[in-house]
Amino acid sequence: MARIKYYYDTETCKYERIRVSRWDIFLNFMGFFALSLILAIGLTFVYSNFFELPQVSMLKKENKELLTYYQMLEKDMNEITAMMGALQDRDDNVYRVIFEADPIPSTIREAGVGGVDRYKDLFESNSRQEVLIHNTLEKADKLKKQMYIQTKSYDEILEMAGRKNEMLASIPSIQPISNKELTRLASGFGMRMHPILKIRRFHQGIDFSAPTGTPVYATGNGKVITVQTTFTGLGKHVIIDHGYGFETRYGHLNDFNVKAGQEVKRGEVIGFVGNTGWSTAPHLHYEVWKSGKPLNPVFYFYNDIIDEEWDKLLELASRENQSLGGN
Repeated sequence: MARIKYYYDTETCKYERIRVSRWDIFLNFMGFFALSLILAIGLTFVYSNFFELPQVSMLKKENKELLTYYQMLEKDMNEITAMMGALQDRDDNVYRVIFEADPIPSTIREAGVGGVDRYKDLFESNSRQEVLIHNTLEKADKLKKQMYIQTKSYDEILEMAGRKNEMLASIPSIQPISNKELTRLASGFGMRMHPILKIRRFHQGIDFSAPTGTPVYATGNGKVITVQTTFTGLGKHVIIDHGYGFETRYGHLNDFNVKAGQEVKRGEVIGFVGNTGWSTAPHLHYEVWKSGKPLNPVFYFYNDIIDEEWDKLLELASRENQSLGGN
């Protein structure tokens, strides 16, 4: 039973019944509802900012750990990508040059692995984690494609090797003088200071510093086409035609051990180190030509050195010092 309330009326000196209208009831209800809503919002704000469910804490911790793992994975993927780049560079600039094969076009090596929406179904937002995962998946797909192309390239090279035993015996592939300690390479291929003219000129070969009389070896099978003596340029020099578009030139010799028209084998002594022509010290000037163009001879020392030694030779040959002789 509802409680009835009264108030004392001073004019009539009687207790009068308090009558509540429906509007008063509605206003009271709305006031109570508004107060409850404000209280609920306040409690929610305080709880969400100062308190956290154990499940939420665990999820945040796992998310942080996953982010760390993905960052480590991304670093590893970048290192693997760099290694793949080194393999591709050596494939195009060494192995394929040796076998007269055209380099694989970059448009094929760097081809994409699908459209921009390839992973659209996997992600709905652009959060940091999802962007990281997306980038890692793209790199993995690209690496798989590059590895497949690289294996096909090696298959092609093996096939060419099986067909070109004669060519392999003919193309330059060893150092022209004994250089086991890798201490004799004095000047490399490229722009160098000319020792006589004292200007920067293109050095078409590399210089090996060695005592007069040091044996000079043919770097591949071939036919001697030039045995010549001049007072300038290469001085006493020998030119060998190896076939397949390859020629090698040996300059500043002290003496010859071959004649023009003679067939020679790789490793055969063709002359001896000297100091003839435009030369400032006893040394051998060695060049490799392919189809009428000079190439860096360091790329043709793959038969008698290991990878670490090859890297050291590349570093020595890249130093921009003065050459020991000129042509």
